[in-house]
Amino acid sequence: MVSGSGICAKRVVVDARHHMLGRLASILAKELLNGQKVVVVRCEEICMSGGLVRQKMKYMRFLRKRMNTKPSHGPIHFRSPAKIFWRTIRGFMQHIEFLVTMDVKEVSKQFSKDKCDLSDVMLDSFNLCLLHPLSHMQELEKKRKERSQIVYERKKQLTKLRLKAEKVAEEKLGSQLDVLAAVKY
Repeated sequence: MVSGSGICAKRVVVDARHHMLGRLASILAKELLNGQKVVVVRCEEICMSGGLVRQKMKYMRFLRKRMNTKPSHGPIHFRSPAKIFWRTIRGFMQHIEFLVTMDVKEVSKQFSKDKCDLSDVMLDSFNLCLLHPLSHMQELEKKRKERSQIVYERKKQLTKLRLKAEKVAEEKLGSQLDVLAAVKY
């Protein structure tokens, strides 16, 4: 990343693992304002200073904030670690149009071979909390897997029943199928 020089790489891939949330967000906001295109990967492993209990309490206070008359108009509370990080960067920027040049991802194999910059903004505190326990991703993923398992079992049952019905219909219509095959029905 080249700050302020006007010479920008095509795209900068930043591995956000074990970086501090605010520091990384401020640096990337500055780069975005300079016109740099940025992709941030592994957002679920961003660190926040303070313990997990304190961060959970702060996040729960944030989730309670809403508009009284029409809560759907109120603040939107993102649960995904990538969207939490995106919102943090949005808070650092005055011009929202620059956020178009940024892409945030939880886990991405697409960018695994690209060079990751920004290794000088590492951890400097011992009382840390990662971002993914705050986002309730484990519970949501568990529910999604349970629902998909139920759908899969139901689909297997329906496929068995369809094959059985086709076999019974073929046995009943055996002689008539030859006549229909001649007219290509």
